[in-house]
Amino acid sequence: MVQLKRQHSENYKYSLVSIGIMNTQINLRVPQDLLASARAYATKHGFGNVQELIKESLREKVFEQPKLTTEEIKLVTKLIEASRKKKLYGTEEELFKKLKR
Repeated sequence: MVQLKRQHSENYKYSLVSIGIMNTQINLRVPQDLLASARAYATKHGFGNVQELIKESLREKVFEQPKLTTEEIKLVTKLIEASRKKKLYGTEEELFKKLKR
């Protein structure tokens, strides 16, 4: 794949073009409210249409690096385990109240 940045108009953020690869079409059903919100988001953020927004969202989920490193995830897991053993919180609601302080 080759990423080409284009300025077709103010509404187009960019296009990601596949060269020499056939794209597969899929059908997707979403509620009307979600589609309306997606259209508004796509327009506001420079996507050509909702299809481009969906493709970019999939790319981000599939190809981007996680926000936390493996070491950070291990540390968070240890913190959760230690907190659970020492009963530093009871319910999820109580935990979030403590974290907000």
